[in-house]
Amino acid sequence: MSEALLTVEAAGADTSVPAASGARQFWRRLRTQRAALAAAVVVALLVLVALAAPLLTAIEGQDPTTYHPSLVDSARGGVPIGSFGGAGADHWLGVEPQTGRDLFARLVYGARVSLGVALAATVVQLALGVVVGVAAGLGNRWVDLVLTRVADIFVAMPLMVVALALLAVVPAGFPRPVLVALVVGLVSGWGTLAKMVRAQTLTLKQLDYVAAARLSGWGAVRIARRELLPGLAAPVITFAAILVPTNITVEAALSFLGVGVKPPTPSWGQMLTSADVWYQAAPQYLLLPAGALFLTVLALTVLGDGVRTALDPRASSRLRVGTGRRREAS
Repeated sequence: MSEALLTVEAAGADTSVPAASGARQFWRRLRTQRAALAAAVVVALLVLVALAAPLLTAIEGQDPTTYHPSLVDSARGGVPIGSFGGAGADHWLGVEPQTGRDLFARLVYGARVSLGVALAATVVQLALGVVVGVAAGLGNRWVDLVLTRVADIFVAMPLMVVALALLAVVPAGFPRPVLVALVVGLVSGWGTLAKMVRAQTLTLKQLDYVAAARLSGWGAVRIARRELLPGLAAPVITFAAILVPTNITVEAALSFLGVGVKPPTPSWGQMLTSADVWYQAAPQYLLLPAGALFLTVLALTVLGDGVRTALDPRASSRLRVGTGRRREAS
């Protein structure tokens, strides 16, 4: 209940408290989504691997940048020596063709880059989308018109073309993962979120507790922070769950095109760029980053669908299995 509305109401008014809070209801609904829970476990493991990359590579005794020319056959163009790409006790997943760099170390450090860039870009998109959307919904007619048109421009803007242009002209000394996260976050995603937040803000403005806050003399910033943002949490969280896998795919595509993260910093998209000519001689060099990318995007997509369904009971899951449909029907 709004603080302003509580002030306006009589002190002796009878208010009922829900038996379970919104968070408890959310977790109860999410627990019925078995596929979403499995996806959450996968995402947690991926994040743990990314955070523990230095520890894991130290246990293996390798790092992602050291060359091992003795482990590749130069007479055959740099194919790894041994079965399964040179996999063994020293190199758990084998080595990279031509360079001999440890594939496991590059894979786990690539997870740090891919997940880090995607999450940082998502934070930028959420901040821009929420601020612009709330400002447009609370502002006067001209503020609403200008901000909505700016959001429309960024919605229609071709991400890959703009990202390619921006990443190509920035000096090489700028940290590439930070640059990719900023470009992806500033160019894409937030315009659609801003339009959605604006529509929700216009709806929430008509509710009694927001009107009570305005009558109490609260400013726009205080109303947005105390009254509107809690009501916007569910759609924003749902949208964020969709943005993260999208941003991972965009980062991989930019790295695949050669304008994303630059060597020697490992990235899954960058590994796929180098692996396109080795899929016959060293298939694990292609399959491992592609499989990691596919698993991450799939897990985040399934988790996002579960979060969306748990936050909005009226929405039906797009999944056919692991959603608890039979249990709910019974």
